[in-house]
Amino acid sequence: MDKDKSPTSWCPSGDAHAPEAVVLGVRSGQEGRVAYLADPVPASEVLGDVPEGIDPRRILRFASHCVSGCANRRGDDCALVERVVAAAPRVVEAAVPRCHLRTKCQWWTQSGVEACRRCPAVSTRHHADDELAGLIADPATTREQLDAWIAAGTG
Repeated sequence: MDKDKSPTSWCPSGDAHAPEAVVLGVRSGQEGRVAYLADPVPASEVLGDVPEGIDPRRILRFASHCVSGCANRRGDDCALVERVVAAAPRVVEAAVPRCHLRTKCQWWTQSGVEACRRCPAVSTRHHADDELAGLIADPATTREQLDAWIAAGTG
């Protein structure tokens, strides 16, 4: 690695088809929370095993490099994690989930333990009828819009 360049940060809600993409975890249980893998598995080794007609994001969470062209990128920060921390349900556990990505995770670097407590509830693919998930995923959504939605008790 070039000593003049900072290390690449990773997105825990990344593009499954990026060359460096890894499987972060498996969605499980009725609520679809992420069960994190102990070790990364290259996405390219797994994608071919997902049955045809099933969106891989429905059952897996992927991580890939944060890229400057991402719609959620704002300077060096990720606006998505800000919306996630503001509005996504917090997983109520004493400890944060074990995660092989943490040391290089953009969300951890930017928002720390609060991002980790919400990460298991994040879905890279959300359903059209889940208004809050749609608001969180939309790069155009502001913190004020999320706060207003929550204050209105919508949903």
